[in-house]
Amino acid sequence: MIKAVFAGSFDPPTNGHLDIIQRTSKLFDEIDVLISVNPEKKYMFSEEERLALLTELVKDYKNVQVHIWKGLIVNYAKDNGANVLIRGIRSTNDFAYEFDLAHMNQNLNPGIETLFVPTKEKYAIVKSSSIKELAMFGGDISRMVPKIVETALKKKLKENKKAK
Repeated sequence: MIKAVFAGSFDPPTNGHLDIIQRTSKLFDEIDVLISVNPEKKYMFSEEERLALLTELVKDYKNVQVHIWKGLIVNYAKDNGANVLIRGIRSTNDFAYEFDLAHMNQNLNPGIETLFVPTKEKYAIVKSSSIKELAMFGGDISRMVPKIVETALKKKLKENKKAK
């Protein structure tokens, strides 16, 4: 049995993320989608909100589970019997960063392999930070995120505006 980990901040989850999950769910027996939590990073959605969104979005994939993790991804993989890290690649810039990260992860855990999955062309410009900024200025994000994410993002922006 081959278990893989697809980690990211997923703030918010995008159609590009879902495409990677859908495509790789056909390749592996199990995939743990891991919401990585970096205490140095400021998130729009709480880890619980991201967990709820992703859990709903992957509910039809019987071999995909969603978890929250606050440590090194290679440690999660080792502790949970995964030997493959899935990394989505949008551009050559992504590849350069991910390539270096793959070497670091291999040094930390020689039993781990990294699989680079190129995004489909239509998702190449879909980036969580850009989506949040576009939504903040009233731009159309409907082709970049699932409907439940679009709704949650608009609600979150309204709440943040009222709080100020």
